[in-house]
Amino acid sequence: MDIQNIVAELKSELDRISRVIGLLDGNAPTKTHIGRPPTAAKVNASPPRKSGGLTSAGRRKLSEAMKKRWAAKRRGATRVSTASASVAAAATPKKRGGITAAGRKRLSDAMKKRWAVRKRRAS
Repeated sequence: MDIQNIVAELKSELDRISRVIGLLDGNAPTKTHIGRPPTAAKVNASPPRKSGGLTSAGRRKLSEAMKKRWAAKRRGATRVSTASASVAAAATPKKRGGITAAGRKRLSDAMKKRWAVRKRRAS
């Protein structure tokens, strides 16, 4: 036999004997396992709590506020009469901006020019 194998076997036997003596004396080593704990220890631990989100009380408050807004909006829509609606429509200013006929013509001419240039390049 190789000397290193004999030394390794004797060391392992010495460890076993010292463990047995410790158990019999009552002063067993506190940690017999070296390294990562077994998976059972991880399962017993409580899962980490997710941060953020709404609590049930917060969700309830938000729901009530939304219902109030919707009810107010619905009441406001039904109370508007046809006479007041026409007054409101007349009071709102006309939408400004957009494109004039002259501007539309300039754009049309510019696009026709671009298409003609492309057509010439392609042929």
